[in-house]
Amino acid sequence: MANRNLVPEARAGLNKFKMEAAQEVGVTLKDGYNGDLTSRQNGSVGGQMVKKMVEQYEKNL
Repeated sequence: MANRNLVPEARAGLNKFKMEAAQEVGVTLKDGYNGDLTSRQNGSVGGQMVKKMVEQYEKNL
């Protein structure tokens, strides 16, 4: 994930969120490089993250 412009606190939170989303969809992520995963696996993690963010936004409306 290219998150070089994030403050350290945000980077840590985003990585935690990513790991939780991966666990929910059954993808095993390692700290660091995960280039051995398929596009489908990576997409499912990103999709789960977006789904959770939308749910949280709608809840706060």
